[in-house]
Amino acid sequence: QVQLVESGGGLVQAGDSLRLSCAASGRTLGTKVMAWFRQAPGKEREFVAAISWSGERTSYADSVKGRFTISRDNAKNTGNLQMNSLKPEDTAVYYCAVRSGTILSQALNYDYWGQGTQVTVSS
Repeated sequence: QVQLVESGGGLVQAGDSLRLSCAASGRTLGTKVMAWFRQAPGKEREFVAAISWSGERTSYADSVKGRFTISRDNAKNTGNLQMNSLKPEDTAVYYCAVRSGTILSQALNYDYWGQGTQVTVSS
């Protein structure tokens, strides 16, 4: 079992930055892909970014490419999502998730999820 807890969300203005963190407990994250998803009201959960267990491979949704950066520290069992140049359309609950194997963008392929952290970007 892996328990994930997100933090760092908040209310910001368009153009601002936020850094989300995901802290894992239970089993080590060392061999698992870590990803961030988000879900806005009335919309389906969507893929944001993912990083391989080694950190060598990353994947981003087109909507965040160039603005968001995913990273991880396996020694600390944590992951981060640096979000720059935030836009109102980035407003959503952001979830951290992990899975074993390769990077995938479908939420159903992820085994463990955090409770989410709210990010609200005002215009």
